[in-house]
Amino acid sequence: QVQLVESGGGLVQPGGSLRLSCAASGIIFSIYTMAWYRQAPGKQREFLADISSGNSVDYANSVKGRFTISRDNAKNTVYLQMSSLKSEDTAHYYCIAIFASEVHWGQGTQVTVSS
Repeated sequence: QVQLVESGGGLVQPGGSLRLSCAASGIIFSIYTMAWYRQAPGKQREFLADISSGNSVDYANSVKGRFTISRDNAKNTVYLQMSSLKSEDTAHYYCIAIFASEVHWGQGTQVTVSS
């Protein structure tokens, strides 16, 4: 079955950096668009970034210039490099795999930005 396993979350101080990883299995990773979303308590789930099978990327305005999405098809892994983190980046971060009408979500990883 399809599995998306996020890792790399944790507690970081404002201004710090984290790199999230999402390891995929059960799919032909290279043909999927991969995306990152997040959800903070009491807020709607928010799109952050995606990367197509052809490595085209797109970012939400809220993270453009601070977050970078990348993928390694040889490792079936997508990354989210996050820098200049702010308290408002505190949320549960999810990895998503998309191909046509097929969408798979991971369980997510918690990121907390606090001093």
